[in-house]
Amino acid sequence: MTTVIAVDLGGTNLRTALIDSDATVLAYTATRTPTRGPSGQVITDAIIARIEALLASPQGREVAGDIAVIGVGSAGPLDLGRGWVTNSPNIAFPVVEITEPLRERFGLPVALINDARAGVLGERWAGAARDSENVVYVTLSTGIGGGAVVNGRLLLGVSGNAGEVGHLSVDTHYNLTCGCGLIGHWEGYASAKYVPQFFAAWREEADIRRVAFDATSARKIFEAARAEDPVALAFMEALGQVNARGVSNIIVAYNPDVIVLDGPLAQFHGDIVIRHMEPYIDRYLTLPRIVVSGLAGRAPLLGAAFYALDTQQEGSE
Repeated sequence: MTTVIAVDLGGTNLRTALIDSDATVLAYTATRTPTRGPSGQVITDAIIARIEALLASPQGREVAGDIAVIGVGSAGPLDLGRGWVTNSPNIAFPVVEITEPLRERFGLPVALINDARAGVLGERWAGAARDSENVVYVTLSTGIGGGAVVNGRLLLGVSGNAGEVGHLSVDTHYNLTCGCGLIGHWEGYASAKYVPQFFAAWREEADIRRVAFDATSARKIFEAARAEDPVALAFMEALGQVNARGVSNIIVAYNPDVIVLDGPLAQFHGDIVIRHMEPYIDRYLTLPRIVVSGLAGRAPLLGAAFYALDTQQEGSE
């Protein structure tokens, strides 16, 4: 059975796994994505080190002869021609070289794809969208990313960056700055990194002097809402409206029958996100099924493996 080395490079976490062609995760590691150093080479080196640790594990030694390809899902934007991550708002370095260093070190073909595009493939392969030909995957993580399969085909775009839904324009009132430097983007309001920024702007406008929770942490804000803090719940209504604008744009752009939410905010607080968002979603088209991923954050790893297997098969035909 063919085995893939899968990598999920995010702004916060770096995950690696050995995954077989039946979508079984044979071995798994996770660490923090490096944020300090002279260049993006520190991230490349960290990926290589994690892969070496996988290969040295008992599971890695057992399947060594079956490993055929490396699949990497990474936060974007990507330069697929060079095999680089370039100017990502959620990665600390302007360039991270991926494809060539991994190919040279391990002597295996390397398939690079955006992590959210990998996520939608993972959900179709082994998750909540297995029976869907029209699905959009949205990760509410350090940033916000997306991937779309339409009529059974993954949308990639001219440079592999189709589906950057975190950079949909959702607001012209607060005019908050996104990590990419532009104004009004969904990511700049509703990602884990920027929820506190939105809360601060909302709180100032609402003239709320005191809060009973740590408003500098998205996790703490959501936990306060779960505890029914009235200020946190009022903010959830404002956040729900912003999320609804992003999801409404997704629905009219892609016409999916299911939207799968993933990332830490969805994994831990998906019920709150959906409850406060759903009433504000436009009903111009039929509302799709909106669900939280059941893959425990591994959809991008599984999708990177699937994409690598598929790319390898296409190359051999």
